[in-house]
Amino acid sequence: MPQSGTTTDITPGAPVPPATLLQVSPLLPGLERALADRYPTVRLHELPDPAAYLRDHGGTVTAAVTSARTGVGDALMDALPRLGAIVHFGVGHETTDVVRARARGIDVATTPDVLTDCVADLAVGGLIDSMRRLSAADRYVRAGGWTAAPFPLATRVSGKRVGILGLGRIGRAVARRLEGFGTQVSYCSRTPVPGVPYRYLPTAEALAAACDALVVTVAGGAATGGLVSAAVLDALGPAGHLVNVARGSVVDEPALVTALRTGRIAGAALDVFADEPHVPRELLESDRVVLLPHIASATHETREAMADLVLRNVERFMTEGVLLTPVPASAH
Repeated sequence: MPQSGTTTDITPGAPVPPATLLQVSPLLPGLERALADRYPTVRLHELPDPAAYLRDHGGTVTAAVTSARTGVGDALMDALPRLGAIVHFGVGHETTDVVRARARGIDVATTPDVLTDCVADLAVGGLIDSMRRLSAADRYVRAGGWTAAPFPLATRVSGKRVGILGLGRIGRAVARRLEGFGTQVSYCSRTPVPGVPYRYLPTAEALAAACDALVVTVAGGAATGGLVSAAVLDALGPAGHLVNVARGSVVDEPALVTALRTGRIAGAALDVFADEPHVPRELLESDRVVLLPHIASATHETREAMADLVLRNVERFMTEGVLLTPVPASAH
C-alpha cells in the first residue's frame, strides 16, 4: 500500500507534492482524513492553481474520488494519463462519462444500496406531504390561519394508484413501503423487471395516465433528460401529484412550473432541481409544492455508510486493482 501523505493544509506558493489519489471535491471530513491517512492525497479543489498541478503531477495520479454532483469531467480525465479508477460519493454517475472512462481503461464506482432506504423513506414522506399538504398546513398554523378558518381538505394516500418511474433498487424500496398503504403500484422501466408483482407500463406517459401520483426514481443522465415532459404531466392530470427524488434533469422544470401554476397537476414534492441550489421563483412562491434541498440521503447513518463504501472501493483498487461496486455495464 502506498505511504500516507496529504496536502490538507496548502501554504500559498509552496510546492505541492505528487499524489496517488486525487480528491476532486469536498467530502465528509472523516472520509477526507481517512483517505489522507492511507494514501498520498491532494485535494484539487483546495489548490491555488489546479491546472498547474495537473500539468506537473497529473501523471502520478492513479485514482480519483469525487462527489456524484461534481464527477470527473473530460478535461480532468485527460489530464490524468495513469488514472485507473474514479470513485463517486453518491449513487449518481452522470457527471462522469462512464463510457469514455471505460474506453480508456478507467473503471467507475458509486455507492449503491447504502442510501436506498433513506431515499425511499424520503420519497414516501414527500408523497404523504404533497397529498396531505403537511408542510402547507404547518405554514397555515404558523401564520395564524387556523384561528380564522379550518385548513382545507386534502387527499388521502391509502388506496391510491401510485406509479414508480424507474424500478431499480430505490424504486423497489419505495414500492415495498407503499404496499403498507394499500396502494396499487405500477411502474415503468426500460424493460419489465422480473419477479415483481407490480403492473408494468411501457412509457412514462402511460404510467402517469394510470396513476394518482408519480414517484420518479429513475437514473439521471442524457437518456432520461426531460423524461417527465409536459405530456407526462398532462397525463398525470389535475388531481395528480409528482414526487422527484431522482435528478432535476429528469423533469422538464419549466413544464412543471406551468403545470403547477395552471392547476394541470395538484401538487409536487421535489428534492432535486435542474440548477441546484437555485430553485425557480414560481416554485418558491407556490403553496402546492414541497421543496427540499437535495436531502434524500442526508442522514448521519447513510452518509457514514457511503463514506465507508468509498473508502473500501479505494482500498480494493489500490490493493487488487479492481473496484468493489463498479457501475454495471447495463447502467450506461
